[in-house]
Amino acid sequence: MDAVNGYKIAHHDPLIRKIIGKLYHYLISFAFGIHLRDVDCDFRLIRRSILEEIRLESQSGAICVELVKKIQDFGYVFAQVPVHNYFRQYGKSQFFNWPRLGRVSRRLIELYWKLVIRKEHLKTGNP
Repeated sequence: MDAVNGYKIAHHDPLIRKIIGKLYHYLISFAFGIHLRDVDCDFRLIRRSILEEIRLESQSGAICVELVKKIQDFGYVFAQVPVHNYFRQYGKSQFFNWPRLGRVSRRLIELYWKLVIRKEHLKTGNP
């Protein structure tokens, strides 16, 4: 295995977050052709050599999609492992606000154009 990606085995989130998460997962998996159970799980182990090869451009929540897509497209193999997910006890998520969602949505559209339509990362030889 070249990389390990986690997937949440129990979602201790409010119902609305579960619904949004499922919709996001299916949309991203379908649009980008990503074959993971949980694209946005924060548990990942990736070989240093892979990270040294891949040039990431995203600086937003879209970086997980970019990372996983590029790793997958260059033929690296993921192992998937179950991880526990616990509900946030303190503070609140910074992700769910309209300006941030707008920026991430725009970035996902740009990534779709570059990675799926144009396949720029495959043409240059640089993931």
